[in-house]
Amino acid sequence: MKAQQVRLQPEESGERLDKTLVKLMPELSRAQWQRLIADGLVLINGKPAKASQRLEGNEVIEAEIPEPAESPINPEDIPLDVRYEDNDIIVINKPAKMVVHPAPGHSSGTLVNALLAHCPDLPGVGDTKRPGIVHRLDKDTSGLIVVAKNDHALRHLQAQFKAREVSKHYIALVEGQIQPPNALIDAPIGRDPNQRKMMAVFPADAPQSKSKQARKAKTRYTALEYYDEFTLVECAPITGRTHQIRVHLAYIGYPIVGDKVYGRRKQRIPLNRHFLHAAHLTFRKPSDDTMLTITAELPPELQKIVADLQSSR
Repeated sequence: MKAQQVRLQPEESGERLDKTLVKLMPELSRAQWQRLIADGLVLINGKPAKASQRLEGNEVIEAEIPEPAESPINPEDIPLDVRYEDNDIIVINKPAKMVVHPAPGHSSGTLVNALLAHCPDLPGVGDTKRPGIVHRLDKDTSGLIVVAKNDHALRHLQAQFKAREVSKHYIALVEGQIQPPNALIDAPIGRDPNQRKMMAVFPADAPQSKSKQARKAKTRYTALEYYDEFTLVECAPITGRTHQIRVHLAYIGYPIVGDKVYGRRKQRIPLNRHFLHAAHLTFRKPSDDTMLTITAELPPELQKIVADLQSSR
């Protein structure tokens, strides 16, 4: 069982318990929450609850969520764009729309499924659900990701990421002409209390009750090229928070083109992904501690957008 506890905000009053739980913890459906409530696994202020119970705000909800049955991850013969490989690591140029590891709703077709076919010895390297995975890219983010092929390499890379010694540079196209041309965005990021699948910036003056879950987050950006209504920028995340670059750029008023979560509702450039690409990755090789830099050019669909913007000036 996995225990979850959350205190409701006053503005979350008036809603049914089951509907509120779906908003707070969307990994389970409303029907699944209703079954857990009926089984007595959900308590409000320490007492059994009903799915139809109307909330008043400020209640403490406790839930015991059964761990899902673990299913084996199957190797799949999916082509990989390998940019570097040795006995310890493999660096992949991940396409957009590919999920890094299996998760609810994505049990196959992931990078891990492809890696298991390419590297038969990968199972058992670290987490059984995410073997070899040291860092991640969002589904709609393309670009470079390094994967460990053995436990030594995994520990070596994890230590570099923890010490912030890995250099990552992303290329993004943002709405508007970003100002100033170079800046450091220093703004804590945490889970959005109203949209549990989203992250949000919590300014220093935010109420303690709302900002206590936020963690320090820093992103440095540089404008590469200005267009009439857009800017091509390079972003270097210093920390590694979920959705960090997307959240930070939206926070300062320049959301990423194609980002349907943090960006404009009505996009001005037709794109079925967001324009964010992990283009440069520098780290120390686990084998001999020498520095290694890998680059990946923009994929064709993003190159075309840049070309169109350049030609229209």
